[in-house]
Amino acid sequence: MNHRRMKKQKKIVLGTLASAILLIVALGGFVYYKLTSPFFNIQETVYIYIDDRKDYPDLLLQLQSTAKIKDTGTFRKLANALNYPQKMRTGRYAVTPNLSCKDLLLNLTRGNQTPCKITFNNIRLKNELAENIGIQLMFGTAALQQKLNDPSVCAKYGFDEQTIQCLFIPDTYEMYWNISPERFLERMKKEYDHFWTPERLEKAAEIPLSPVQVSVLASIVEEETVMPDEYPQVAGLYINRLKKGMLLQADPTVKYAVGDFALKRILYTHLEVESPYNTYKHEGLPPGPIRVPSIRGLDAVLNYTHHHYLYMCAKEDFSGRHNFATTLAEHARNARRYQAALNRNNIR
Repeated sequence: MNHRRMKKQKKIVLGTLASAILLIVALGGFVYYKLTSPFFNIQETVYIYIDDRKDYPDLLLQLQSTAKIKDTGTFRKLANALNYPQKMRTGRYAVTPNLSCKDLLLNLTRGNQTPCKITFNNIRLKNELAENIGIQLMFGTAALQQKLNDPSVCAKYGFDEQTIQCLFIPDTYEMYWNISPERFLERMKKEYDHFWTPERLEKAAEIPLSPVQVSVLASIVEEETVMPDEYPQVAGLYINRLKKGMLLQADPTVKYAVGDFALKRILYTHLEVESPYNTYKHEGLPPGPIRVPSIRGLDAVLNYTHHHYLYMCAKEDFSGRHNFATTLAEHARNARRYQAALNRNNIR
């Protein structure tokens, strides 16, 4: 009797244990599925941004609004188990449609960011440069402005506050979103040195211009014409004037000095403005670029067209192209045609 009872109890214990094991396995499988299956209701990759001001509740809100997280509770439990809320790391993190909760948290805890592509081009002023780049990276506009206006920082890279824009070669660069301003400038110096190859340096020396002077001249060339195919010809004209010791008399430098790039007609009052950037009054190149020149503009100066032109005037058809002249008399005729066209169109 006792033997039969013990056998029955043993079956009950074994059955209970088996049920418990099955339950544990089932729960484990369910948890594993929850942690490793797609965890976000999105159709394409989105990005989570964590800066040094964002806290854990802010992150949860971003996961809900941007990544459409399926189960915040599961994420919180796993995050707490990994002690993640106490050791958040800044960065830009990709959330793909098939990403699991486990993999996202591993990326977050390890700081496995996705690089971003930073692009800047067609920029004039230094504050515009800082804003354009700053809004694309974690450090923001103000931090970069402070660096670009710091004489010691500029000098570190071989520039001053008026020429620091020459450091930046417009292009698209891949880097991490949370890069520091210091590391960013180091990267730009590396790209600058990469651009200024021995061949380019040799061409600059033959003109002769320094790399900074090439950038300054290229900035004037790009403001002078909207037609890139005219860049080498315009560059050649200004190089001719520099070699003859003539004033550049470049209208874009007057617009820069006046502070109005939208001027359609340069008047005598504009030509009298006192500024080192007014090349109608001051000989040689201005002290800094009037825009951040493109690679095409820089190479146009280095590979300028050899000719005898000394004067240029916008064509009277407003095509954006120019009439070039070797003599002042020829230039005066071109200028009269252009002035007449301005008058006919009531452009003041």
